[in-house]
Amino acid sequence: MQQSLTLSIGLPAGLVIVMLGLGLSLRIQDFTRYLSRPWPIVLGLLCQIVLLPLLCFALIYAVDFPPAISVGMMLLAASPGGTSAALFTHLARGDVALSLILAAATTLIALVSLPVIVNLSMIVFYGEARTVRLDIAQVLLIFAIAVVPASIGVFVRSRFPDLAERLDRPVKTITMIFLVGLISIALIGQWRLLVVWGPTVGLVTLIFAVLSLLVGYCLPLLLGVEPRQAVALSMSIGIHNAALVIALAMSEHMLNNAEMAIPPAAYGVIAYIVGGIFVWILNRRQAVS
Repeated sequence: MQQSLTLSIGLPAGLVIVMLGLGLSLRIQDFTRYLSRPWPIVLGLLCQIVLLPLLCFALIYAVDFPPAISVGMMLLAASPGGTSAALFTHLARGDVALSLILAAATTLIALVSLPVIVNLSMIVFYGEARTVRLDIAQVLLIFAIAVVPASIGVFVRSRFPDLAERLDRPVKTITMIFLVGLISIALIGQWRLLVVWGPTVGLVTLIFAVLSLLVGYCLPLLLGVEPRQAVALSMSIGIHNAALVIALAMSEHMLNNAEMAIPPAAYGVIAYIVGGIFVWILNRRQAVS
C-alpha cells in the first residue's frame, strides 16, 4: 500500500490544477451566503461526525470483524471529507462551494473528533486506549491542495469573469479526465488488496460507501435542503479522505498497524467507483427531468 511517485506527487499536483479550475466557476457570494444560512453545513457536520461513526459501528457489530479491521473501519468513518468530493460535486452539478466549506470544516474538526473516535475504538475492540493525534502538517497540506487553489480561482473570477466563463467547459472536461485517471490508478494500485479482502472487508466498505452517499443525499432532502446542496452534502459525506487515515494507521509514530489500513485502502478504491456511478445516476435523472 506504499504510494508510488505518481500518487504522492502527480495526483496532488493534478488536484491543485483541478481545484483552481473549480474555483473559476464560483463567486464569493457562493460562500458568504452560508454565513446567514448555515443549516446545510450544520447538518453535514452532524452526519459526518456523529451519524456515520454510529452507522459504521453497527456494520462492524453485525459482521464481527477482528479488532484491527474494526478499528480500521472506525478510522474510515471518522476521517474528514475528501478534497476530491468537490470534483464529484461539480460533475453532478451540485454546490461546489458547500463541498469545499465542508472539506475545510471537517478537516479542522477532525483534529479533535478523529483522535476521540479512534481512542474509543481502541478501548472497545482492544480494551486499551492509545494516544493518537492528527498531525497539523497533514491538515495544512489538505488546505494547500484544495482550499487555497479554489480560493485563487474565486479571486480570478471576481476580476476576470469573461475568462472564467470561457474556461468553464475545458475545466469540466479536465475534471472528468482527472477523475477517470484517479479511479484507474486506484484500481491498478490496490487490485491485489481488493482480490484478497474483497469478499469480506470490500463488501462491508462497499455497503458503507453506498449508505454514506444515500444518507448524505436523502436525509438533507427530507429536512428541506435544496437539491444542489443535497448533492454536495452527499459527496462530502460519502467521499472520505482515506489517504489521511491510512497514513495515521501505518505511521510508526501513530497506530503502526498495517492491518488497520486495509478498510480505508479498500474504501479509497470503492468510494470513487460508487461516487462515479452516483454522479452518472444524478446526471441522468436531471437530463430526464
